[in-house]
Amino acid sequence: MRDAGYSILLLPGDGTGPEVVAEGRKILGALAEGDTARWHLDERPGGAQYYLAHGKEWEPETEAAAHTADAILLGAVGWPGATLPNGDNAGAALVLGLRQSLDLYANVRPCRLYPGVQHKISGAYSTVWSPKNVDMVIIRENTEDLYTPAHGILRRADETEVAIDNRIITRKGSERVIRYAMQLARTRPRGAPEDGIKRVTCIDKSNVMVGCRFFRETYDRLAVEFPEIERDYAYVDAFTQWLVRNPEHFNVAVATNLMGDIITDLASVLQGGMGFAAGGNIGDHHAMFEPVHGSAPKYAGQSKVNPFATFFATEMMLRWLGARHGDAQLVRQADRLERAIASVLAAGTARTYDQGGTVTTREAGDRLAEAIRRLPA
Repeated sequence: MRDAGYSILLLPGDGTGPEVVAEGRKILGALAEGDTARWHLDERPGGAQYYLAHGKEWEPETEAAAHTADAILLGAVGWPGATLPNGDNAGAALVLGLRQSLDLYANVRPCRLYPGVQHKISGAYSTVWSPKNVDMVIIRENTEDLYTPAHGILRRADETEVAIDNRIITRKGSERVIRYAMQLARTRPRGAPEDGIKRVTCIDKSNVMVGCRFFRETYDRLAVEFPEIERDYAYVDAFTQWLVRNPEHFNVAVATNLMGDIITDLASVLQGGMGFAAGGNIGDHHAMFEPVHGSAPKYAGQSKVNPFATFFATEMMLRWLGARHGDAQLVRQADRLERAIASVLAAGTARTYDQGGTVTTREAGDRLAEAIRRLPA
């Protein structure tokens, strides 16, 4: 535990990112009322819109602050027409860049359906999934696979003829993310909803791809260190149907980068949509947390988007900081925030447009702040 508190860097980013980060800041303020604040907030600009205005994605001082902060809360990045000279999307330095430079190798995506949250199939609100059946965490490798700079194009006579992306699967990358998933499964007290078993599902395409075969071999080799964890396997294409058909079977799942990127967005449907999907980018020494819905330019400035993904990201951040530093007070604040979120969702008093409601982003934050104040610090 740190007597001086923790430094939290806020990177609002682009589009709706500043709107949801403002609500995250509001919630941190409500948690600190009547208690000794355990954190210091440092908000700095950056991203695609900053690039359009200043010719750079962020200031050197902001990048340096990211490397010294105890934790980072990111809003979103990306804006139409904001492209770097090499063709990459501007703003990626705040996401892909930090994942690499801070070695945030585990992308942690909880998928839990809370009572009171609605979800859609074919445009209609549905009760296909019960809250008791959706409670899993998908762990995605975050630093390699097809997301490395091992790619390029062949241009001749100003015409692109060939584009190549090389898939990189390493022993180090596979071992540490699989070990992270196994260790997480150990700590989840309820196991899988259908049977309470602590299992880790290895998701790959090892029947076709040699990198996936290596990933599965690594999984099998490490699994012997965790005899209390049940082994489970799924080819990624089959997993997409099982995820929707029988979510109650899954406790923790682990996947390579690209496959994990795709299946986690599918999984968000089970928890009410991207407005509820939070992610943690976690390494051995640093971590960055974010709502994963993107910058949503068409909604920017309207106070319309769902901020609950940011609230869940904030809860993840406090819980990670508390566990990392042995700070029980931070863990209690994370528990308090989760209880407040659950109470507001169950009451249905903060439904934004994606939930069929009319509550604004700011109003949702106000109602959660009120719920926090009603709970003991």
